[in-house]
Amino acid sequence: MKRLENRVAVVTGSSRGIGAAIVKAFASEGAAVAVHGRDEAAISAVRKEIASAGGRAIAVGADVTKLSEVDDMRARVEAELGPVDIVVANAGGNYGPVGPVEETTEENWRACVEGNLTATFFTIKSFLPGMKERRRGDIITISSAAARRPHARSPVAYAAAKAGLELLTQDAAAQAGPFGIRVNCIAPETILTARNQARIPEATKAELVEAHPLKRLGTPEDVARAAVFLASEDAGWITGVILDIAGGAVMVR
Repeated sequence: MKRLENRVAVVTGSSRGIGAAIVKAFASEGAAVAVHGRDEAAISAVRKEIASAGGRAIAVGADVTKLSEVDDMRARVEAELGPVDIVVANAGGNYGPVGPVEETTEENWRACVEGNLTATFFTIKSFLPGMKERRRGDIITISSAAARRPHARSPVAYAAAKAGLELLTQDAAAQAGPFGIRVNCIAPETILTARNQARIPEATKAELVEAHPLKRLGTPEDVARAAVFLASEDAGWITGVILDIAGGAVMVR
């Protein structure tokens, strides 16, 4: 039996990159999935790919920085697929350049906090009550190695937002655990998404490889496999963890 058979999953920000890899992996493991994004053509393409492989998927759109739109998305998924068992709060990103704290603009700060921390908060806030009522569910948030240690190459607003997201995850895990709900976080290091493949110069990729003990950079599928594990019963006694998918580049006690 597939590990996520007969379960319903929502993955925010799943039209491309890490999110797309996760939603496709969930579908391959038997889950009915909601593909989310703001680019209709991109989410439609992912949905069609899942359907062509025999999976069940719908495409949904929502601005996850607006609670009302997240609630509307949840209602649509529940109407079309059923109660949601798994939520991956993946939507987010870095909205500004690397630079000193004092050079971080107000616009960049607010965009990073809204797009990462607030979006994750609204996603949990919308889906958690129903999970508590049903006394089951799995929530996975997506952080970053940037939140795991101070680094001159990390954009400060992005790193701070992701660090806040990690504590939010653990608070939610502590509160939701008695209801049978697990809440965990994945923190990837450099992942070779299509976007990163195009924008990172080859010389920089070589330098980054050397910073990883496993001597390679990550792939979206590396993150997706970890997400499947955390969403499955294989991880049934794991909650509140920050799982570094980082090739050994981040080691914390």
